[in-house]
Amino acid sequence: MSGKPVVLRERARCDIDEAIEHYLSEAGQTVALNFIDALEDNLRQIGERPASGSPRHAHELEIPGLRFRSIGRFPYLAFYVERDAEIDVWRVLHGARDIPAWMQQPLEE
Repeated sequence: MSGKPVVLRERARCDIDEAIEHYLSEAGQTVALNFIDALEDNLRQIGERPASGSPRHAHELEIPGLRFRSIGRFPYLAFYVERDAEIDVWRVLHGARDIPAWMQQPLEE
C-alpha cells in the first residue's frame, strides 16, 4: 500500500533529535534505535492511513484537521495535518508534556 508523502517541519525534526539524544544518554543506543524504528513505522502508517490518528486536540487548539498518533511503545506522539498532496508533521512530543502549550509555540510555515 502506498500513501501520501510525509513531510516533517523543522520543529518536528528538532523534537525527534531531542528524543533520540534523550534515549542515547538515558537508555543507550539500542533503545534509541528502537525509537527510530518505531517512529519510521508510525510515519509510514500515517502516510498510508492519515485519518487513523486521533483529532482530540484539534478543537482545543483551533487547528482544523490536526491529528496525532502514538509512536509504538514509546511515550511520544506525532502531530500532523493531512494536506491534499502530503502529510504535514508539525511536532513529535512526549505525551506527558502540556500538549496545548507546546503546540502553541510559534511554528514556521
